[in-house]
Amino acid sequence: VQLQASGGGLVQAGGSLRLSCTASGMTFRTAHMGWYRQAPGKQRELVAVSSGGSTAYASSVKGRFTISRDNAKNTVWLQMNSLKLEDTAVYYCNVIHRSMYYWGKGTQVTVSS
Repeated sequence: VQLQASGGGLVQAGGSLRLSCTASGMTFRTAHMGWYRQAPGKQRELVAVSSGGSTAYASSVKGRFTISRDNAKNTVWLQMNSLKLEDTAVYYCNVIHRSMYYWGKGTQVTVSS
C-alpha cells in the first residue's frame, strides 16, 4: 500500500487549500480513508474520514473542511476553507487496510496572519 499526498503550502488566514492523496496497492473503493494532522508539540489528530459512503469530521474543522474521493482515480481530497492559524500542521493521508494503518508522507500546511 502506498499513499502519495500533495497540496500543502503557505496561505493567509481565511484562505483555502486543497490536499490530495492518491493510493495504490489496495482496493480503494472500499477503503477507509482519512486525513490526520500533527502540529508542533502536539499529538497527531484525526481531521476527517471517508468510509462506506459516509464522512466524519473533527469538531474543530466541521463546516470548514470537506473530504471527498474519486474511487475511479484512487484519490481522496481534503478541501480546507476559512483556514485559521491553528490549522497549521503537517497533514497526513491515512488508510486502514486489512486492519493495518498506512500513512502517506506528510504535507506541511502553514497558515499565516
